[in-house]
Amino acid sequence: MFCPTKIWRRWHRKVNVNQRRFAIASALAATALPALVMARGHRIDEVAEFPLVVDDSLTNLKKTKEGVAFLQRFGAYPDVEKSRDSRKVRCGAGKARNRRFTQRRGPLIIYEQSNGLDRAFRNIPGVQTATVDNLNLLDLAPGGHLGRFVIWTKSAFEKLDKLFGTYEKPSELKKGFLLPGRMMTNADLARIINSDEVQSALRPAVSTPLILPKKRNAVVKKAVRVALNPYYATVQKREAEKRNLGDAAKANVLAAKRAEQKARNLLRPRRKAFYRAAVKEGDVTF
Repeated sequence: MFCPTKIWRRWHRKVNVNQRRFAIASALAATALPALVMARGHRIDEVAEFPLVVDDSLTNLKKTKEGVAFLQRFGAYPDVEKSRDSRKVRCGAGKARNRRFTQRRGPLIIYEQSNGLDRAFRNIPGVQTATVDNLNLLDLAPGGHLGRFVIWTKSAFEKLDKLFGTYEKPSELKKGFLLPGRMMTNADLARIINSDEVQSALRPAVSTPLILPKKRNAVVKKAVRVALNPYYATVQKREAEKRNLGDAAKANVLAAKRAEQKARNLLRPRRKAFYRAAVKEGDVTF
């Protein structure tokens, strides 16, 4: 919808709870794939492993310099520098609406219980913190793009099984939620299609292309219409005979009228001569 400042703009959408859980679970799974994280633009060349899980002592940090030292130690600081360098002035009227700058997202630190962690990382550009109990899809997939660089604490990472369950047992904290199962046990689709079992059950490839006949209009083409409805030829023949009989009757009537008119034309000079002679002799007066 255009005109975002109008009061009737539909800002919010109602989404089913199960769909939201499905989306968050998918976004969490994407954070464990280095290819998706790198495709999103994060700098993770120096990160040792994925997913990156650290000890719970991280939650005891209280100083910004301690947070910077932690990020440098585990190879996550290049992503912070990328986020810091991306800061620029926003285009358009948003500069006057308390959102003057735009900036790329950096690492996301997820913890279970903070003992000062949020204060240690709040002044580092691009770094965000979140509790594992309140995961937000906008934090896990900013802009709708999967693959956020996430740093986990040990307790938060272990609590995921209770929150979302496993493939064998449902979630303990989300009623009625079970992780969606895999649609394919083997993701190599090309290998499945080219396997002997599948190829033996397929029909052989068509060597000559199928040539479809040109479509003809049955309304205009009489032969096509007769092929679709054989009785149409009988109807046409009957109508032609009826038309011929009518034409013959009209011709006879017209010929009779013309003969009668011709006879009248022949009698007209005689009548004129008769009246002239009668007027001359004085038999007829006016």
